Amino acid sequence: MAAEDTYLTREGEDELRRELRQLIETRRPALAQKLKDAAAQGDLKENADYHDAKEQLGFIEGRVQHIENILQTAVIVEEGGASDEVQIGSTVIIQEEGTDDNEEYRIVGSAEANPRERKISQKSPIGSALLGKNKGNKITVKTPDGNIRFEIVDIR
Repeated sequence: MAAEDTYLTREGEDELRRELRQLIETRRPALAQKLKDAAAQGDLKENADYHDAKEQLGFIEGRVQHIENILQTAVIVEEGGASDEVQIGSTVIIQEEGTDDNEEYRIVGSAEANPRERKISQKSPIGSALLGKNKGNKITVKTPDGNIRFEIVDIR
C-alpha cells in the first residue's frame, strides 16, 4: 500500500458508481436542457439562467471527471470481516482516556471519508494512528488542541 494510493471499500466504490450514474444519466441531461432553453431566450450576456446552467454544468463535468479518475485508479480494499488489527474497512471503537464514552469510527480511504457518518480517512490523525493497532492498544493522537490518548476497545 503506497502512501499516494487512493483506497476505497466496496461500499465506497458502489456509492461513487451510483453518484456517477446519477450525474451522467439525470443531472447532466437536465442541465443541458436548461442550458439549451436559456440560450433560446436570446441575449446571452444578461441571461442569468444561461450563466447559472453553464456554471452548474461545469461543476458536474468536473465531478464526473474526478469520480471517474478515482474509480480508474483506486485500490479496492476487500473486507475480510473481523480482524485483530485495524485496517482500512475496519470499524473501531475507541475510548478517550479519562472518559467513559466510546466513539465508533470506520476507517476508509480519503475519497470516501465523511466525518458526519463517522467514516474517517486512513490519512487523518486518528485514522493513521489507529492503522495496524490491536484491541487494547493505547494510542496518542496529535491534534491542534494538543495530544489525546485513546484505547482501542473493539475492532469489527
